[in-house]
Amino acid sequence: MNITIINIGDELLIGQVVNTNASTMSKLLTEAGMEVRKTLVVGDVCDDIRAAVDEAMHESDAVLVTGGLGPTKDDITKKLLCEYFNSELVENEMALENVKRIFESRGYELTPVNRAQALVPRCCEVLNNDLGTAPCMWFCRDNRVLVSLPGVPFEMEWLMRNRVIPKLQETFGTDIIIIKNILVQGIGESFLSDLIEPWELSLPKNVKLAYLPVAGLTKLRLTAHFKGERFEGIGNISHLSPLTSHLESLYEIAGQYIVGEDCETLDELVHKTLLKKGLTLATAESCTGGNIARLLTAQAGASAYFKGGIVAYSNEVKESVLGVKYSTLEAHGAVSEETVREMVEGVRSRLGADLAIATTGIAGPDGGTKEKPVGTVWIAVADATHTEAKLMQFGANRRQQNIDRSTNQAFAMLIRMICQKD
Repeated sequence: MNITIINIGDELLIGQVVNTNASTMSKLLTEAGMEVRKTLVVGDVCDDIRAAVDEAMHESDAVLVTGGLGPTKDDITKKLLCEYFNSELVENEMALENVKRIFESRGYELTPVNRAQALVPRCCEVLNNDLGTAPCMWFCRDNRVLVSLPGVPFEMEWLMRNRVIPKLQETFGTDIIIIKNILVQGIGESFLSDLIEPWELSLPKNVKLAYLPVAGLTKLRLTAHFKGERFEGIGNISHLSPLTSHLESLYEIAGQYIVGEDCETLDELVHKTLLKKGLTLATAESCTGGNIARLLTAQAGASAYFKGGIVAYSNEVKESVLGVKYSTLEAHGAVSEETVREMVEGVRSRLGADLAIATTGIAGPDGGTKEKPVGTVWIAVADATHTEAKLMQFGANRRQQNIDRSTNQAFAMLIRMICQKD
């Protein structure tokens, strides 16, 4: 089956609110074996909503609509759908009881405006929204389905998981979609494409490859689509077996650049690897300004391995806190192999970690010289017996891009060091 997602709201069009609903819905549907045909964002204009709904209902098996179900005058979706399906608004007993329950639990008096939340088109089936007063409505026409959900993200996600997706699976059944992410680092996207082109061309038609580059990293996403399988069969199929032979061939060609699988980002991969290995980590950052530590501590459970991080932005802090020699800084400068080696060894020793990362460079947009232009970065990783340092010339004058590239390079170097220990 295929699905169109329509997200309604002027706030989405003007950028006042980031449309996270589309990505969340697409992810949940894909995981459930359903194909998202397209996503649309439409403002609070009746004609535009009606046109989008009508087009989607002719193209897709199911249409999922979010937004416009509140009690205020700018919430127009419910009335519009009532007209579209040639129905009339009636008070739904289950929806009314839900509204009363929520208002009583919060100690609020139920007003006529809020009671109107229980009005729904007679022709729809109400899927109870345990977390909010706006009902989820299920419509059917000509073997196609439209589902109207509230736009509040946590309500929408709960409904998708607990009401909508199970009912879609029951109604349509689903295909099997297997997604495999491979993180590639150390080779540009175009060079990678050239390298693996024969392998890519050999993939069967039901397996699609996508290149997703970001800040010095390319994520290869393999999507295998198996038609005609009911969703009940997913548990009987190995997560990898349909792709195993293709992955083995990919490693033969590009294995030296592959740093991990089944993660969305390198910081997620580092997190999982350190937890699995039981290793600890410390960081010393100059040009990345704490970005490495920020990404690691954003992961739940990072306290199990992350000892701490030092943002040594000035030479004085590099000396006094990390133990970088004054003579090193004088002879070679802050952005040098000698300095980054002393930074990484100093932070590992001082914080008592198994492993350490250090960065020092010129993030830009100014501060560069002819000898050390903007984008020059030294990165080092170390364990108790070995230190590895690498010079990167990112050649960009965009500060955040240089920070992100430095961060991903550091994570990749750390992963490779850990793998070498195995």
